[in-house]
Amino acid sequence: QVQLVESGGTLVQPGGSLKLSCVASGIFIGDYFMLWYRQAPGKERTRVAAISGYGTTLYFPPDLKERFSISKDDGKNMVWLQMNNLEPDDTGVYYCSANDPPSGREYWGQGTQVTVSS
Repeated sequence: QVQLVESGGTLVQPGGSLKLSCVASGIFIGDYFMLWYRQAPGKERTRVAAISGYGTTLYFPPDLKERFSISKDDGKNMVWLQMNNLEPDDTGVYYCSANDPPSGREYWGQGTQVTVSS
């Protein structure tokens, strides 16, 4: 059984930092694109960052890399999202996802809530 479990979300003041974690079981993350998504209140879920099996990173939009950083440790089967200089618009539920386009396999975690507010 595949499980992705996110943690690290909490209430943080604007300008603060958070590091989200995602631990996978039942799959080897090195075989997947690992992504972080955000679902803001009343909005659709959107991609935030991705990291390939080889470690190539992408950010959506690209300039988000100035504040966010995605990383992983294949040995620990974990993915992280470091978020700095947080803004109220970063508020939302953050989801970890594993995606293998050739096979169509896709897995999701349950999400972790991040609230940026003073």
